[in-house]
Amino acid sequence: MDLGLTGRKAIVCASSRGLGRGCAEALAEAGCDLVVNGLDADRLARTAEEIGARFGVSVTPVAANVSTREGQAALFEACPEPDILVNNNGGPPRRDYRELDREAMIDGVIQNMISPIEMIQQVADGMAARGFGRIVNITSITVRMPLEGLDLSSGARAGLTAFLAGVGRTYARNNVTVNNLLPGKMDTDRLRGGLERAAEQAGTSVAAARARQEGEIPAGRFGTAEEFGRICAFYCSAHAAYITGQNVLVDGGLYPAAF
Repeated sequence: MDLGLTGRKAIVCASSRGLGRGCAEALAEAGCDLVVNGLDADRLARTAEEIGARFGVSVTPVAANVSTREGQAALFEACPEPDILVNNNGGPPRRDYRELDREAMIDGVIQNMISPIEMIQQVADGMAARGFGRIVNITSITVRMPLEGLDLSSGARAGLTAFLAGVGRTYARNNVTVNNLLPGKMDTDRLRGGLERAAEQAGTSVAAARARQEGEIPAGRFGTAEEFGRICAFYCSAHAAYITGQNVLVDGGLYPAAF
């Protein structure tokens, strides 16, 4: 399917690996020129080179922390008028809520709520004026299904979801959509690190811990960054203009609900 994105410009935050990279690759495959972002300048440069060579699009790496004003300014200097914004950022580490001090909580809210709102503040009006815009926020299944130890991440991302529920709809008449993708258990570095911790705590192997968790998912496996990226690309496409304000689970059926 032609997604109608050839020549569009996209900023994909935290895209040197994992789900962010999956989104960047899918948008590049659809014909978008990209700004990719991450903290590790060397890895980011390799990512940009590989995506550009594979798909024949322009890929500009911006090594910066998207949670800072300076990092955001660097992204918009590289792409002042993006057609697509994919908000993504690492979450706070797993931790018992009793261990969270005020500084840790503020940092978590900045990472997973305030920073994406700040990015949207800087792009949405321009998108509306140009008559096209796609904003996708990568949040988490924990917005709907809290997991022990991820309370700060869940709370901050739920705050982002509630904040944008009304704001996003104000742009729908201008062909600007705002949607959230909620990944479940995806085969990323973060999940693999969690498997190692789970195996250590249970006194078992990583393979056994993986098999147990995959067995809890109706699809019988973890998701991949590639398939997640293609879902993101569809929500950024010309065909998704009538879909906005949605929270889309990408979880293999893990969240058990009819509505």
